[in-house]
Amino acid sequence: MHSLERVGRYRLDRRLGAGGFGVVWLAHDDELEATVAVKVLSENWVDHLDVRERFLSEARLLRRADTNRVVQVYDIGELPDGRPYFVMEYADGGTLADRVGAGPLPVAEALRMTALAARGAAALHEAGIVHRDIKPSNVLLRSSAAGDRVLLADLGLAKSLAQASGLTMAAGSAGYTPPEQAEPGYGIDARADIYSLGALGYHLLTGTVPGPPGKVVRPDRLRTDLDPDVTRALMRALEPDRERRWPTAPGFADELDRLAEQASRGGARRPRRRRRTVLTALAAAVVVGAAGVTVALVTRQPPPGPVRVADASGRVSVEVPDDWSRQLRESGWNPRALGLRDAKEPGLAVADDLSAWQDLTTRVSGAFVGLSGHGDVTAQVRTIAHNDCHYEGSRPYTGAHWHGLTRTWSDCPGSGSVTEAGLTAADGDPQPQVYVQIRQADSGSTAADRVLDSIRVGS
Repeated sequence: MHSLERVGRYRLDRRLGAGGFGVVWLAHDDELEATVAVKVLSENWVDHLDVRERFLSEARLLRRADTNRVVQVYDIGELPDGRPYFVMEYADGGTLADRVGAGPLPVAEALRMTALAARGAAALHEAGIVHRDIKPSNVLLRSSAAGDRVLLADLGLAKSLAQASGLTMAAGSAGYTPPEQAEPGYGIDARADIYSLGALGYHLLTGTVPGPPGKVVRPDRLRTDLDPDVTRALMRALEPDRERRWPTAPGFADELDRLAEQASRGGARRPRRRRRTVLTALAAAVVVGAAGVTVALVTRQPPPGPVRVADASGRVSVEVPDDWSRQLRESGWNPRALGLRDAKEPGLAVADDLSAWQDLTTRVSGAFVGLSGHGDVTAQVRTIAHNDCHYEGSRPYTGAHWHGLTRTWSDCPGSGSVTEAGLTAADGDPQPQVYVQIRQADSGSTAADRVLDSIRVGS
């Protein structure tokens, strides 16, 4: 590949990235004294007329949109070797993929960013364009005096709505693609972008790309602080049947803005229906087994000193401080609550007050321990967020019996802390794995490692 130093009048600085057909460079316009981004068709495609036309079509569609919610095209040209290029505004704030790479965003921020992306999609739709590939890496951020501007970019898969309404080829990115777009031969319309916007919001809120259409795990099972209206709004956008989705991007954006304002006020949440659960960590029904299993709550008079408690099957036991052991639920759990396989597995929860466990504004000390015979518990633990608490970070855990990952939050609304852990056996046996949640009323307490060290699992 020939080294490029200039493209037209633009002096190249460094490569920003590459896609399927082109390379994007950070460049400087010396005449206007402006920083720009230049996209150049890759050398290996120069003789492919269909790819060349698709490349130029992206520039034309960006220009047609003519809105500050979509990356602006300033210039277009051709290199001496015949490769076309076009010049765009430079988004100095990176992408939403960069933001979510560090973990889920605060609820209000995630909703606002998704709403702004939806308004960008609405501008495309008004110009007769459907994007077909909205995802975090294609949503750019540009700093301004009024705050970050959100810009849609990369219209390499975009179509005019007139063309898209007929037969189209399958295109898009896994997790963001509606069913009508994933199979060749189906016409699509603006509601295909609604699905992708729902997936974008889901990813920003949970840190996880949603599953296939019709098999998406509800976002409030991955992030339990979500208002029910947020879950409803996202799941409506992610409807496999496009007739049941939000009909327009502006309508979806309006609802997201309303929910973002509500979240920023820190309230106005409607009470959730009580679930058969004792945990706020991740999902519903954590200590409830398969359907029809009765959950036993045993109130205990703890003896002085550490107390070892076990689940009803006798397979799982853990040692906790005596004042944590006043109440015990011992009837198991369903790992589906963690995003794993639906099953009835051994598990227990023990605490000084299990009735208050699901409320982070209460001072509770206790532990939940559950086995999973399938899947990667640690990977699921990485997706957990407690956004009303201060995230202290993650660290590897190495004990005599278990190795794994722990993540800790402090200064929760009730002044306590939460520790989440995913463990595998120290001897290298991959299954079963153990999911642990520990709540401590005192954020300064150091009991978590002692609890993890004490976990025992029988055959």
